[in-house]
Amino acid sequence: MKALVLIGGFGTRLRPITYEIPKQLIPIAGKPMLYHVLDLLPPDTEEVVLATGYKAEVIARHVREHPPPFPVRCVSEAEPLGTGGGMRNAGDGMSDPFLLLNSDVIAAIDVPALLEHQRRLGGVGAMTLAEVEDTRPYGVAALDPTDRIERFVEKPTPDAAPSHWINAGCQAWRAEVLELIPRGRPVSFETEIMPKLLPRGVYGYRSYGFWEDAGTPERLLNAQRLLFDAGRVGAFRRPEGSTGSRSVAADPSVRATGARLGPYVSLGAGVTVGRDARVENSVLMDGVVVGPGAVVSGSILGPAAVVPAGARVERSVLGAEPRA
Repeated sequence: MKALVLIGGFGTRLRPITYEIPKQLIPIAGKPMLYHVLDLLPPDTEEVVLATGYKAEVIARHVREHPPPFPVRCVSEAEPLGTGGGMRNAGDGMSDPFLLLNSDVIAAIDVPALLEHQRRLGGVGAMTLAEVEDTRPYGVAALDPTDRIERFVEKPTPDAAPSHWINAGCQAWRAEVLELIPRGRPVSFETEIMPKLLPRGVYGYRSYGFWEDAGTPERLLNAQRLLFDAGRVGAFRRPEGSTGSRSVAADPSVRATGARLGPYVSLGAGVTVGRDARVENSVLMDGVVVGPGAVVSGSILGPAAVVPAGARVERSVLGAEPRA
């Protein structure tokens, strides 16, 4: 079994951090978002292919320096090719079937059960579906009584949505699907390819575990909360000398004596949080400095960002600031 992971987009809603760092490498619950996605894969996965675009060299370097528990191959695209074009560009040599995952979806999905669902029902693929209240940002499935997908509507208005079951970003496809995607040009898998696949049999696999699309600051922090609550944490410790919640994932090099931390906080290497400062529901990347008495809440702070003593940072995304 091989897996193809789509790492697209420019992360515009997480700027200024994503001017330098792709959103998939922003750490949540103690490790980069991408590695939480890879945690979904079965342990016998033969190879993971990362279909990269924006900041491809940054991602390739990171997986070389921090190898996942599977062989990983990065295939970059010279220009944005869309979901389908990215699949075709990176999909040579896929297994039959293969797994397809979105790199910014944080979820509790039983991937072996998805594969069994696809094997049992046949057709050309199975798509994990999550139930959401607001379907507007997503692709929505219309299902028959056997959960075969009859229609797939991309980002419908509320009155046009055929259900509340959306594409959850984890799918199992027969290898023949890749042959239907043209090479060398941008292709939307959802709008160009899916209509051709539905007559061949595409089934929905309903997942009832937690699910979040971590593409905005608010949703990224909610994804972190879900991971903490589920115990899916890269490093689970509060720094010595600090107080507060246990829901803190801190690098061993963090210094936070006298600070109050949590709940739901990730602290990267070399972070310093001053005495009487408070950090909650936030991500502080490597080298961040929070001055004494400052407050950071509902925020994502990029590498080397500085919060002055006594300042308040709430519901913000901050890039690096020059050190005094």
